[in-house]
This record gives sequence, structure tokens and C-alpha cells, in this order.
Amino acid sequence: MTIASARMYSWSPSMRAAWRRLLEWVAERSGVPFEVLDPSAEPMSLDDLWARPDMACVFMCGYPWALRGDRPYLLAAPVPAPPRFGGRPDYVSDFVVRADRGFRGLPDTFGGTIAYSTEHSHSGYNAPRFHLLPYRTAERPRLYASVIGPFIRQRPVVEAVLDGRADVAAVDGYGLDLLRRHEPALVAPLAVVATTAPAPAPPLVASPGIDTGTRRRVTAALLSLHEAPAMAATLDALLLARFVPADPAVFEVFLERDRAAVAAGYATLG
Repeated sequence: MTIASARMYSWSPSMRAAWRRLLEWVAERSGVPFEVLDPSAEPMSLDDLWARPDMACVFMCGYPWALRGDRPYLLAAPVPAPPRFGGRPDYVSDFVVRADRGFRGLPDTFGGTIAYSTEHSHSGYNAPRFHLLPYRTAERPRLYASVIGPFIRQRPVVEAVLDGRADVAAVDGYGLDLLRRHEPALVAPLAVVATTAPAPAPPLVASPGIDTGTRRRVTAALLSLHEAPAMAATLDALLLARFVPADPAVFEVFLERDRAAVAAGYATLG
């Protein structure tokens, strides 16, 4: 049996439940009886998940997708509903701080501690590294006194800022919007001091060995989700407008931003 997973955005119990409803609907509509993995029960990392040969419908960050030689098949891309995404299949990273720390802008955090999830995360590493490039000078090649991580997942990064271990961190803006919907008290102490340029939202993918017919059925189900009245409440809970076809060409921007940082001598965040 193949698998489906929204581990990338399962940051709370209510999010996990909503993603399960969505993926189970896709399985039923497509006729592909995949197993929806429970992120709270299976301990594997995202890297291990994305290496599996049985993915039929799994969220994957576009940066590691672009880095792969054996790229998984693109099924569809999500269009987040919040107005700041402009009705496009994009996302951003938000630099978050504790509001009571007095940071008025991103430069106020320089010299402090920045946290990150993993080096292979666009939202947590590649995007903030690219965003920070203009602030670096010959006299100040490093912007932060210390870097803590990898925390692997993004919710622990948020918690590191909340409990004072880090002064700032860049987190997935769509994920942060979901936390505001599902756990508003958790993120209430946070403030956003900067936001990165948009990038293609993490797509849903299938392993290279998944057959064409299966992929087409799953994609068709995803593209029809917004037309199903029974899924309206679930899409609302997940702040999703719809899914659209995913264009492989747009994911090259991740490699362009990576190359720009490396060429500038900023291969590692800090």
C-alpha cells in the first residue's frame, strides 16, 4: 500500500485531524487506498519520509525537491487562502521575535541568537539566508553571535523564540498562519519583524516509482477539492483556497537563492 502525509504542516492536534480528513477524502475520490500516516505516531524525519518509495500524496519542501537528482513527481501545489499570498501557490518565511523584547525591526536582532529547523529547509534556512544577504558587509560578514539548531521541525523553533533560547527565527509563514488559527494563545506573544520574498509553496508529490495512472487520479482529486461542498469546512480550517497544477520550472528559484548565498560567502546561516 502507498502512503500519504501532511507531516510538514501537522503542527498541532487539530491541524493533524484536518489534514487527515483532507487526505482521506483524496484517497476515496481518487480510488487510491493509501495509508495516511499519523505524524504523532511515526517517528521518522521528513528526510526519511521523502526518501520512501511508496509516497502517493506527500507534502515536500520545494528546496530539497530541487536538490534531488531523482525528483519525486509533482502532483499539485496548494494555494493558501490568506490575502497576503495573493491567490497564488506561494509561501513566505516570517522572522519572528517575542513582542516584549523590544525589537522594532530585523536589524535589532543582529548580534543575538537565531534558531533554525534544518539546513535543507527553505523557509527555515535557505529563505532567511537569502533575505539576510544585503545586511552583510566586509566588516560584518556574520550577523548573529550564535546559531542554534537544527530543531528539525518548525514548531520547536517557534518554542525556542518563545522561551528565550533564541532572539529570532524564520518560520514558514503559512504554517504560522495555521498556528494563529489553531493555537492562537501559543503565538500571541510573537511579533513579525520581517518577511522574505515569496517562493513556490511546498507541493504534494509522489515517489518516482509510482505509476502514471495512480498519479493522475490523485492529482485529479486534489484539483477538484475546492469544488466539493463536503470539504469546504476542512479547507477553511487549513486556510486553503484550492490546489493547482505544479510547474517544475518555478522550483529552480530555490537553487538560484542557494547559489546566490554561497557565491556571496554566506553558505551557512549566522
